[in-house]
Amino acid sequence: MEVRRIGIILNGVTGRMGTNQHLDRSISAIIEQGGIKVSNELILMPDPILTGRSEFKLKNLAETYGIRATGSPYKYTTDVQGALDGKYGDYDIFFDASGTLQRASFVEMAVKAGKAIYCEKPTAVNTADALELARLVEKAGVKNGVVQDKLWLPGLRKLRMLTELGFFGRILSIRGEFGYWVFSGLDYDQPSQRPSWNYRAEDGGGIMIDMFCHWRYVIDDLFGPVSSLVAYGSTDLPKRLNEDGTEYDCTADDSAYAIFKLKDGTIAQFNSSWCTRVRRDDLLSIQVDGEKGSAVAGLRDVWTQDSAATPKPVWNPDVPQPINFLDNWQKLPDNIEYDNAFKIQWESFIRHVALDEQWAYSLLEGAKGVQFAELGMQSWKENKWLDVPELKV
Repeated sequence: MEVRRIGIILNGVTGRMGTNQHLDRSISAIIEQGGIKVSNELILMPDPILTGRSEFKLKNLAETYGIRATGSPYKYTTDVQGALDGKYGDYDIFFDASGTLQRASFVEMAVKAGKAIYCEKPTAVNTADALELARLVEKAGVKNGVVQDKLWLPGLRKLRMLTELGFFGRILSIRGEFGYWVFSGLDYDQPSQRPSWNYRAEDGGGIMIDMFCHWRYVIDDLFGPVSSLVAYGSTDLPKRLNEDGTEYDCTADDSAYAIFKLKDGTIAQFNSSWCTRVRRDDLLSIQVDGEKGSAVAGLRDVWTQDSAATPKPVWNPDVPQPINFLDNWQKLPDNIEYDNAFKIQWESFIRHVALDEQWAYSLLEGAKGVQFAELGMQSWKENKWLDVPELKV
């Protein structure tokens, strides 16, 4: 049995998402399971080194997750260029989960070093910069990818299954509700559960630039390409507390509302907010209505109602509603064991790099997400519908 080492530079994973989803539940989980078994003859084994700005945080993570080679010190460094140049060993993949505003410079460094590149979204804060990164990696001929994790969530995988089985018939509309209440820090003893930069536009924050990148690949991949959109954003909470306990002015949108028109005429509506209190099944809920049936998907569970099970309501506000509309919905079973969505995509990208297997989630796809967000902000500013032009490298 050959165990092939795959060296990975993990940059900027000291943040919440980088630590929890990429280091803990993806790379460490792959190592703990014994690598990626390709066949009875081959296993791909990730071998990471942690890079970033804070030596203290990197050291703590390396010790916590045992990031070290046998008999060697813990593997971490603030010298990103040195890691790219091979000063600390040979590494095949450069992964970036740093701040959006720093991503371009890190990707450019990795391209010059000839590394395969995998990074978080958004890849930039404007379409021109995101497209330039996509052109850069394509011109260099390096394998590249962007995180599009929601495609592997159990709820969305079940939606895809229903679509492919023809459950909906002709799809009429799609409606997404995302969000929850993010405390401002001004709420007595309720600290905020998200980093403060999310609410400062000058630091790359804003819910449109964050969530519209997700909605782009979710809609494209599950339902089809979008031809036009109209959007509106709002800064609902004007002040929040910083990590050091000081008050600051919020300059980024924390709620956004959009209508997307698909090329086949289907309408998709998505509301995104960090200023809403949840009264639905999950933090993300997507309802798909079709001629033959409807489905409501959360992050993990999906409920369906076909034509035969659809009740027949009559409008009469003068009497209590006789129908319990939560009845007559059937929960889809978990017929398989669903792995972590980030981990699944990580395994796929590693196989792409090591074995040249098919891969569809390039930095160009990341640029399409940024385009969505930028068009959303432009639509908000200009108060009008905008076409979504095709992007090419």
